[in-house]
Amino acid sequence: MEKILTVTNLTKKFGYLTAVKNLSFSIEKGHVYGILGPNGSGKSTTLGIVLNVVNRTNGEFSWFDGNISTHEALKKVGAIIERPNFYPYMSAVQNLKLVCKIKEVSTGKIEEKLKLVGLLERKDSKFKTYSLGMKQRLAIASALLNDPEILILDEPTNGLDPQGIHQIREIIKKIAAQGTTILLASHLLDEVEKVCSHVVILRKGEKLYSGRVDDMLASHGFFELKTADREKLTTLLKENTSFGEIREENGLVTAFLTEKMDAGTFNRWAFDKGIVLSHLVKRKESLEEQFLTLTKNESN
Repeated sequence: MEKILTVTNLTKKFGYLTAVKNLSFSIEKGHVYGILGPNGSGKSTTLGIVLNVVNRTNGEFSWFDGNISTHEALKKVGAIIERPNFYPYMSAVQNLKLVCKIKEVSTGKIEEKLKLVGLLERKDSKFKTYSLGMKQRLAIASALLNDPEILILDEPTNGLDPQGIHQIREIIKKIAAQGTTILLASHLLDEVEKVCSHVVILRKGEKLYSGRVDDMLASHGFFELKTADREKLTTLLKENTSFGEIREENGLVTAFLTEKMDAGTFNRWAFDKGIVLSHLVKRKESLEEQFLTLTKNESN
């Protein structure tokens, strides 16, 4: 796969504070990447460095296989890393024409991009009449005017109401479906789970995980079980290599899978072993549970 961005051993210090520490990851064409971490984990600093607005302390980064200069590469990048800032008394179209002039690109794509973000009907309305969500959508339209190969978004749904959040996420999916690579920073696990195919997890500037969201802990889920013969069930589960951790709490047995298994297969296996289950539910670990497991393991 063609690499769009490669980051190698990146470090940024602000005095005594290390905002980004020895960070390495790469972004391949055609995927949606999330940089996930709590506030202060180094997400915005990392984006600032690769966009040439923050100077790095150590390490390297290269765009598009390192074949072109950062200045040239950034002409193929669309980015929103601050609150949308347009002229309040100018319309959406007027503001975007100005952006085209600054970016030295044709104005021919303005209506197409406004349609993509759902603002075509409000193209002649002044920016000051826009809601926060509409302002954010106009910023996305402006970042797409040069038909970038990668779109970079820093906390794209911050401060929006549920409807605004939903609209932005749908637009991101639409842009990705057209083949644009996306890199977004977020502190919301839910956002990354719903929108991203890949994730880089940061804590205090250090990488905890980098890879596909689906493969995060290669989680196969878990069964929640109840039976009259709990002791026999837990003994059998511990002897079965298909299961890892077994938990018991308030009469409920939770058995974590180490390989794929559906509820029907498990029920037959338990019945054959003389166990009648009064409760059987299969669940998948959410990204949140996996994230907590990951951060807990790292802090030990």
